[in-house]
Amino acid sequence: MRVGVLISGTGSNLQALIDDDAIDVACVVSDRAQAGGLERASRAGIESLVTADEAETAAFLDRHEVGLVVLAGYMRILSAEFVRRFSGRIMNVHPSLLPAFPGAHAVADAVEHGVRVTGVTVHLVDDGHVAADSGPIVLQEAMAVSYDDRAENVTERLHEIEHRLLPRAVRLFSAGGIEVVGRRVRVRDEHLA
Repeated sequence: MRVGVLISGTGSNLQALIDDDAIDVACVVSDRAQAGGLERASRAGIESLVTADEAETAAFLDRHEVGLVVLAGYMRILSAEFVRRFSGRIMNVHPSLLPAFPGAHAVADAVEHGVRVTGVTVHLVDDGHVAADSGPIVLQEAMAVSYDDRAENVTERLHEIEHRLLPRAVRLFSAGGIEVVGRRVRVRDEHLA
């Protein structure tokens, strides 16, 4: 399955997808011209586009025959129209155990609230994404947080989990290894991951 990746920043999750031989990253879209992930795409020979326009993004993804759109550090809220256009085919990685701490400041919010456990969620995006991170949860992995942890070192440790969990979820999706039943996801073939 061809994967289109939307980024806004350094592209470390993009790199994790590029490095996985089982994943075909067909194209990259960034809403920021200075995003470091664009250089990663260029080094890998992957065509990229810089735009914040959803119609242009959708046309670019369609031209590359993308079967799955992955939000890998993409910091724009998608419109309900865009989400419907790629319904059931948009995946997001988020640095919390959703539904706890949705939004752009998940790690700082979790640390400020004194959580003892946080983690990473990979989920399919639904229309609720226009307000907050929502949609059926594909995979989650928890991580302990100590009293002395700061948001910066929690973020660093969460990135390590993201770099494992996101490619695994993409492989599962691409191989038909997940089934969405209502708001729940059944992993059919765990060995595919």
